[in-house]
This record gives sequence, C-alpha cells and structure tokens, in this order.
Amino acid sequence: MTLEVTVQFATRKPWVPARNLIALWIYGALGRRGDRCDLSVRVVGSAESRRLNKRYRNKDKSTNVLAFPYGPGAPVARRLLGDLVVCAPVVAREAREQGKSRQAHWAHMIVHGTLHLLGYDHLQPRDAARMERREIAVLKSLGYANPYLQTS
Repeated sequence: MTLEVTVQFATRKPWVPARNLIALWIYGALGRRGDRCDLSVRVVGSAESRRLNKRYRNKDKSTNVLAFPYGPGAPVARRLLGDLVVCAPVVAREAREQGKSRQAHWAHMIVHGTLHLLGYDHLQPRDAARMERREIAVLKSLGYANPYLQTS
C-alpha cells in the first residue's frame, strides 16, 4: 500500500508527534486497504477545534479529534479518505487525566479518527463495541496498551 499523509501544524507544541509517527499510526489503522490512500491531518489549538466542532457537530466545545471523510467520486487508482483535525491541547489534557502517555493517547486518537474515515462509528452500542475491538487490535499491533482499560 502507498500511503500519502499530509500533516499541517496550526499549533506548535513540543509534544505534538512528528509526521512519520502519525503516518505509522494511520498505516496501522488502514491495514490492507488497497493500493493507494491519501488523507490529511491538521493539528490545531482549542479555538479552531471549538469552531469546527460547533459548525459541523453543533457542539460548542473543543474536542480531541474530528474526522471529515471525502465523499464518493474519488479516482479509482487513488482512495481519498478524508481529513482528520486533532486538537493538541485536548489530547494532552485527556492523556494526563487518564494517566496515559501523550504518545499512547495520540496514537489512539489518530487510529480512532482514521477508523471513522473508514466508516466505523460508535453511535450505537454494537457499532461502538466493533470500533473499540478494532482500535484495541490496531493499537496492540503498534505496541500500545488497550486504551479503554483504566490505569491505576
């Protein structure tokens, strides 16, 4: 598989992962999904995350990751998956609150968002369980612990 990942940094924090690490996590989530996949990741601050979340989800708060899948009509030889928007301050805060490393939580959010681009969702309990199982498997394959287990 050829994976083309564009990463935009609208916020600069020393704890934002490098492009190659973000691409590795995306690749892990994609598995074997065809010959070529393209997507973009935009790392933002709280204000931009809040604006986008309000506009597209009608929720007036910043959030960890937003996924915007591309619509149908992409060229056959190239699968345009969509865009991820990750809010660096929210991911850092959640990692701290959950007692996880920033890197492990970043990996989880990138995998989670990529699965949304692939059509996974968690609105219904059955769908949420399916998505969580996939997240756990992908993260395990990347060397990370189950993100849904509470740390002590």
